[in-house]
Amino acid sequence: MGHFFSLYANMTVGTIAKIIEDWAPKELAWEKDNVGLQVGEYSGSVKKILVALEVTDALLDEAEKKKVQLIVSHHPLIFRPLKSVTMNDRVGRLVRRLIQKNIALYSAHTNLDFTKNGVSIALAEQLGLENIEFLVPLSPMHKKVVVFVPRDCVEKVSEAMSNVGAGIIGNYDLCSFRVEGKGTFRGNDKSNPFIGTSKRLESVDEVRLEMLVPKWKLHNVLSAMKSVHPYEEVAFDVYPLENISSDCGMGAIGNLKKEMKLKNFLRHVKTKLGCSNLRYSNGKNETISKVAVCGGSGSEFLSNAIAKNADAYITADVSYHPFHDAENNIVLVDAGHYETEKHILPKIVERLTTEFRNRNDNAEIILAQTRTSAIHWQ
Repeated sequence: MGHFFSLYANMTVGTIAKIIEDWAPKELAWEKDNVGLQVGEYSGSVKKILVALEVTDALLDEAEKKKVQLIVSHHPLIFRPLKSVTMNDRVGRLVRRLIQKNIALYSAHTNLDFTKNGVSIALAEQLGLENIEFLVPLSPMHKKVVVFVPRDCVEKVSEAMSNVGAGIIGNYDLCSFRVEGKGTFRGNDKSNPFIGTSKRLESVDEVRLEMLVPKWKLHNVLSAMKSVHPYEEVAFDVYPLENISSDCGMGAIGNLKKEMKLKNFLRHVKTKLGCSNLRYSNGKNETISKVAVCGGSGSEFLSNAIAKNADAYITADVSYHPFHDAENNIVLVDAGHYETEKHILPKIVERLTTEFRNRNDNAEIILAQTRTSAIHWQ
């Protein structure tokens, strides 16, 4: 299929940001992370997009040559507060070049790590794992909204809430629970009731409508619900939940299609991830079947991989001592930061392509050909 895709109408940076954030909400990001629009304006028009792991001088050379208006990167260029923007500082120099060439930069980092079908899931799929699930699910991530609606209006209210993100459970949408009952009220002389008259006790057939809502969508869901609800004063409750989310988490774990001897497994990892070398510890089993992964720096989840009886754990940026913790417990593999994260890039291209085709919008999405890792092997 190649590395670029031609489609049909104009896009803005803001539209593309929304597409990405519907997949990887900014609210999922680590609290100290810096995700979202880094350089440029949401209103900027976009005809060409370059998708890359991070921004380097060589990557910007490619962006300029291909005349792109937007770079979508995984790693933020601006991570810490800038003290200056000069040609003597790497980040400052790159920011200056982006501004001079009128190229916007949007970054989805730990929110893309933690979301469904994000970085670690892409890594697990690249390794050919099956029955993939999150290694460490995130919880709690949802609220429950309960609203009391006249029976004849419940579908309208439910649809409005669903349209802005309520009622999604795993692979299902439009999920709700409904119980019929009687609602009573009496308005004062300043009221204007939808049903009945003021200063008289009224009894109405109502439905108790319950729907799950991601925390970051709560405001929009409540606004949508109130906008279509017929009552002058809407009765509703918001409940905190402790449910484990199936839509977000850290790392991933799954099974190889066929168990492998350690030597063959390491060869498999190098081939699938494009690694020149691997660092690894010995595990406790002669064969590898159950494998945990975490794209990028994931040493902190080693104990989770061991607790879930994984035979091997693949991640990156592993320091010396975790290898001792893993020895004879699990095969700990450091496959490289770039090598464990780059597999999300075609997924970004694929998602943007699908969205653009559905909208009949004209844009060209280019998978970067520049290798941006600063680490070299000999």
